[in-house]
Amino acid sequence: MTRPSDPALGIRFVLIAMVAFAVQDATSKYLAASYPPQFFIMIRYWLFAVFVALLAARRSGGLRAACRTKMPALQVFRGVLLAVQIVIIVISFDHLGLAETQAIFSLHPLLATLLAIPLLGERVGRHRLGAVAVGLAGVLVILRPGPGLFSSGALIALAAAVMMSLYTVTTRLVGRADGSSAPAFFYLGVAGAAALSLIGPFYWTPMLLADIGWLLLHSAVAMAGHYCLIRALEVTEAVRIQPFTYLQMIFAVPIGAFVFGEAVDAWVILGMTLTVGAGLYAIGREYRLMRQAR
Repeated sequence: MTRPSDPALGIRFVLIAMVAFAVQDATSKYLAASYPPQFFIMIRYWLFAVFVALLAARRSGGLRAACRTKMPALQVFRGVLLAVQIVIIVISFDHLGLAETQAIFSLHPLLATLLAIPLLGERVGRHRLGAVAVGLAGVLVILRPGPGLFSSGALIALAAAVMMSLYTVTTRLVGRADGSSAPAFFYLGVAGAAALSLIGPFYWTPMLLADIGWLLLHSAVAMAGHYCLIRALEVTEAVRIQPFTYLQMIFAVPIGAFVFGEAVDAWVILGMTLTVGAGLYAIGREYRLMRQAR
């Protein structure tokens, strides 16, 4: 039986998720100025693991159903991959800034399009390949080829984008195999927490009481964002809500400028426009093809 679609509810959920993720990014940049990301992201993942376990226990089948997957190794891999990617992008926030990091990171949906060719066996036409090319051009505009092209911050942000694109494709792979989002979400929290627990204790740093509050806020909005995003995907098609995910990058500009005093020049805005425009075109193209296939 086909699950009823409620696009309006899905959009409300994804809008809440994007606001939550914007607060998550801002608090992570604040914490990264004083504490190693490996440390406080580990604490966040401990709380996240408890959250996904409680959520799984409440659902039909409980924890046993959440653990049941046809691709356990890939589930663990993608959980670890996302945890490492989060640490890397927080490091980029500290080195490069929120706005420029998010501008480069916004390339990841287009990179996922390329990875889907060998990993998912998808056929990508000239329109989507053209969108990828425009998106890459947008990133080059942001980086402005020259001495700063291979700056550490830019390379870290690019690495995060590549890792996120691989995470996206592997998530689709396990989703196809299991036919449910429950195992994917469960392994996301548990595998990530286990991986960071192997390295995070070596970076343990005493925290100020006020910063513990910021860490709890950071963890709460991160969990709320992931929960709302999953709820959005449960009530409507991914292609309907994907355009709204670019709001995370748009929110990063004023937060970076007004909260952290980051300078965002016209080249960064132009590059953002090219990358987001290319992404929206690719999403729109996918939506039209999906409707024609019905």
